[in-house]
Amino acid sequence: MTTSKKILAGALSIAALGLAYPHQASAAQAMVIQSDTVRGVLQGMTAPGCVLNNQFKHKEEIVFRIKIIDTKTGKPMDKEAIKSLVVELPDGQKFNAHYGMHPPQDPIEYFWTYAWVIPAEYPTGSFGYKVTATDKKGHTATFEPFKSKPSQLTVLADAS
Repeated sequence: MTTSKKILAGALSIAALGLAYPHQASAAQAMVIQSDTVRGVLQGMTAPGCVLNNQFKHKEEIVFRIKIIDTKTGKPMDKEAIKSLVVELPDGQKFNAHYGMHPPQDPIEYFWTYAWVIPAEYPTGSFGYKVTATDKKGHTATFEPFKSKPSQLTVLADAS
């Protein structure tokens, strides 16, 4: 094979890959998950609630806030579009998130949440969590926060 034919064959191979990639990317991901955590509002607490946070103490409430975005429309997906939305902790506990208006005391927008009170005996340290969404067409997507310990959820040792 001559040099010019090798160059042409290589260019055609690269072009074929380039044409295939956009189709594969759009078919592969029907939705994207956005998630963060805030401090819940419990009776008698002194820290402000609904504030972005990743450090919590035993018996405090973590609220997992979640939005599912349809990649075709760019719009959030509600309970009519999502079949299930599960928050999973590293110890295997799984919780079903709920869709509703937030914040409850002065609602301004809809999104998914799950509120979890950290048990007194839960281990301290940093940990990740996973959110898995399944839409009514059977597509799934997952979200996991960054693996860097300072940015993960952290259960702090109780003050003595």
